[in-house]
Amino acid sequence: MDFTLLKDFMDRLCAWRIPGNTVSVRIGGKEVFNYQSGWEDIEKKIPMQKDSLYNIYSCSKVTTAVAAMQLYEKGYFLLDEPVSTYIPEFGTLYVKGEDGQVRKAQKPLTIRHLLTMTGGLSYDDNTQGFKNARIESKGRMDTLTVVRHLADDPLLFEPGDNWHYSLGLDVMAGVIEVISGQKFRDYVKEHIFEPLGMNDSYYHNESVRDKMAKLYRYVDSDQVDLIAQQSGKAVPKFDGYLEDAGKDCSYVYGPEYDSGGAGITTSAHDYSVLAAALACGGVGPNGQRILAPGTIDFMRTDQLNDKTRPGFDWIQMKGYGYGIGVRTLVDKAGGSTGNLGEFGWGGAAGATVLADPSCQLSMFYTHHMLNQQEVFYQPRLRNVLYTCLSM
Repeated sequence: MDFTLLKDFMDRLCAWRIPGNTVSVRIGGKEVFNYQSGWEDIEKKIPMQKDSLYNIYSCSKVTTAVAAMQLYEKGYFLLDEPVSTYIPEFGTLYVKGEDGQVRKAQKPLTIRHLLTMTGGLSYDDNTQGFKNARIESKGRMDTLTVVRHLADDPLLFEPGDNWHYSLGLDVMAGVIEVISGQKFRDYVKEHIFEPLGMNDSYYHNESVRDKMAKLYRYVDSDQVDLIAQQSGKAVPKFDGYLEDAGKDCSYVYGPEYDSGGAGITTSAHDYSVLAAALACGGVGPNGQRILAPGTIDFMRTDQLNDKTRPGFDWIQMKGYGYGIGVRTLVDKAGGSTGNLGEFGWGGAAGATVLADPSCQLSMFYTHHMLNQQEVFYQPRLRNVLYTCLSM
């Protein structure tokens, strides 16, 4: 086992256009490789740090799926129960057809639909529902108020008729609040972060911003002149520019919004602990169990069918199906050299979770750049990792 190829790949990414990156690889829960490349802050020439914090965007969905399945395995809900059982506003829903006409939905939205991205929800946050939530909450945008008002907007299609990336895991966070009687952030802290010893993971990052890596946005070459003229602050990076993107996550819609889909700020070391638990039958490196092995096997079981599979057509996901909030490898002919059943997810700024129970392998990789180039780096990263295991 030799991780030189992974080190070299990360260095090449940083020489290309990624500002900086870091990775933690574990086998059987034990860290076997940790590496940083590039810059945490290019302008100040601060190298990437092992304990830097990042907004991991949609990698947060993995935590939300774990939280949901904890309640599922304890008998608090069944997957095919209507969401309206817990959030009554979802009892009457409408669908906007391709002809632009809005009609009453014929099928209920279920918890399975939320967790598998097949409910017809979207990621559009410029809707009447969001406006209503902002007015009712007076800008606080607490999780349940926002989630309830998502039911104000018409669905893209009948629940179960397609796959479309959406705020489904955010709605699931609201369901978890109702079932648990806790704020979503508090539930996750008590039942996932604290048991696993994840002391550097947060849902609101105001207190730790000084530890965060600077977030950049990559601007393609055809937009360079416009951006440079408007801001004057862009950093040249080969055929494009890197510009300062701040430290806020645009999917955290207000000071009281615990985003189930994108809310976590964490370090590579901390989130690698959760990845390790998923690779090791639900047991973290410290010996604490957060899920049963059978529950994890269910999470990584492909949930797509003939109706929904065509919607899951992302280039970097060739050979993958979609389980409970995670991709899952179902066909190596898609180009992956990993093991069937390897699962995980990625985030908008370049974070990636991978867990493989067949060999208790886990990885958490992240860089800190919006327009994260996932079509390029994700498939290559996975293949390089598995090659290193045989060196």
